[in-house]
This record gives sequence, structure tokens and C-alpha cells, in this order.
Amino acid sequence: MRAIGLVALHVFRDSVRDKVLYSIVAFAVLLMAASYLIGQLTAGEDLKIIKDLGLAAMSLMGLFIAVFIGIGLIAREIDRRSIYAVLAKPVRRTELIVGKYLGLVGTLFVNLAVMAVAYYVILAYIGSTLSPAALKAAPAPAADPRLLLAVVMIGFELALVTAIALFWSTFSSSALLSAGLTVAMYVAGQFGADLKNFEQVVESPAAGMVGRGLYYLLPNFAAFDIKTEVVHALPVQPGYLVLTAVYALVYIALLLVASVVIFSRRDFK
Repeated sequence: MRAIGLVALHVFRDSVRDKVLYSIVAFAVLLMAASYLIGQLTAGEDLKIIKDLGLAAMSLMGLFIAVFIGIGLIAREIDRRSIYAVLAKPVRRTELIVGKYLGLVGTLFVNLAVMAVAYYVILAYIGSTLSPAALKAAPAPAADPRLLLAVVMIGFELALVTAIALFWSTFSSSALLSAGLTVAMYVAGQFGADLKNFEQVVESPAAGMVGRGLYYLLPNFAAFDIKTEVVHALPVQPGYLVLTAVYALVYIALLLVASVVIFSRRDFK
């Protein structure tokens, strides 16, 4: 456990110093601020639009961060052949993979927290500029605490994306290929319901079976999207949130086990 903690801390320190991550977070903050101007274009719906765009910005920028840091620390070390120096240290490959993942997720959550704080600052400012009548007509306060539910679900979603990126990074020596496969799985996972019902829109039974198989195999990223519910103050069942979080943790655990098995069998000589 100590070795895992040291690897995670080393990865976290290296990642948070990366200027690219700061640029992505800064871009997300600017995008959330710009959503205020966009919201003004739709009378009566500006607060909902701002909330929705802010959450979408966090999700999108978080995806870039997850893919960027997820594929970098293994694939780049293999490309630069610095992996030999890492493996020469008294750290088992299992500890290396788990430690790197925890460090990556820690970096991701710190960046997500920064974006969430900026998000609430923007919402609080917008709320202070609205008239009492507008605030009363809104289904929820401007800085609604329930928005944190969507942020938490985004965090679980991005933790799963990071595990996928790390998996492909241990499987492939190409950072570009790992990034492409990660993004492809993320996009396909957004259409889980369509894959499940694919056999109803195609004539080929084989194609329908493939679609259903992909539905059960690929992660269902659409399950983490509760932005509409929290923005429009619709109820979200606690049981659903718990089951979705457990689903993410189980899938992450399976991916880490697969990553450890593949990485342990790779020959870097």
C-alpha cells in the first residue's frame, strides 16, 4: 500500500504541474462565464441554459483531462523508453498501475473541484443580478446545491473514462491509438439504449445480436447524465445514484484488473 501511495503522490504532483491541464480548466471556466451571455438570448430560460451549459462544459473539459492524463503516463513512458527506469525500481507492476490510476483520478477530481467552485461563483453572481420575481419563478435557486449531484456523477463518469484510457494505454504502445479507442468507447457508451434496441431497426439477426452484445459490454455513460433532472429541479432517486456509482466502481475495478494482467505480461526488453 505504501508503494501505491508513493506512486499516486508522484503522479499527482507531476500532473497538477502540467500547464496543459491549467489551460483546459481555464477554458472551461471561461466557457461557463460565456454561457451567461448565451443565456441572455433566450428570455425566461437564461438561468436554466447557464446551468446546463456550465455542467456540459465541466463534463467536456473533464473528458479532455481524463483522456489526456489517462493515456500519457503509460504510453508516453513506453514511447520515451523511460519505462525501463520505472520498472527497475522496487515497485511491482500491480502497484504501479493502481498507483498511477489513483494519482490520475486525484488530479482529475482536483480540476473538477476547481471548475465546480468557479461554476457556483458564476451562478451566485447571476443570482444576485436577478429580480425577486425572476428568482421566485425559477424552479430552483441559482446556486442550487442539487447541482452537486450532477457534478458527482460527472466525477464517476470521468473516473471510468480514466480507467478506460489507462487500460488502452497498457494495451497499446501508441498514445494516439489509445486516445482514439478511449474516445470511441465513450461515444459508443452514450448510445447504450440505441444499441440495446438495435435489433428492432435492422433486419439482420446477427447485427441485432452484435448490438445487444455491445450494449452489455460497453460502459453505459448515458446513465451518468442527470443534468436535465437537476437543472429543471426534477426528482432524482437516491437509489439510482447509488446503483450508478456502484456500477462505475465495479467497471473500474474490472478495467484495473485487466490493465494489471496485460501490463504484467508485457515484455519491455
